[in-house]
Amino acid sequence: MSQPPARRTVLRGAALAGAAGFGLAACTPNSSDDSAIPDKPVELGPAADVPVGGAKLYREDRLVVSQPAKGTYKCFSAKCTHAGCILSDVEKKEGSCPCHGSRFDVTTGKVVQGPASEPLPEVPVRAEHGKLIAGPSTAS
Repeated sequence: MSQPPARRTVLRGAALAGAAGFGLAACTPNSSDDSAIPDKPVELGPAADVPVGGAKLYREDRLVVSQPAKGTYKCFSAKCTHAGCILSDVEKKEGSCPCHGSRFDVTTGKVVQGPASEPLPEVPVRAEHGKLIAGPSTAS
């Protein structure tokens, strides 16, 4: 007659299963209804938060904004075109996807390193009263 597994063995198995599930969740793309481009204007905050010659990631809004020249802003979706993960950070002018290692030039949206093969979609952005507004304009 075999003995039941030791408590330590059961707990170790449960911990490994939980960690595996977390890893899968981190690599799972966002649901397909999460558009890469906002369908209404999104206020991102002070335009001064984006350095000239640099960029800022607005992870909660799934956007990245760069300022290649003073007063000129470029905005792109921060949703990786490979599997739909949101970029995790921006270093200098490159945004990194945490899921599979894709890297993007955040001043052009172009792929710097795959597996992504499509550029990040561009999003309209403007500075109004010192604040950045991304997405479609409300003016008709």
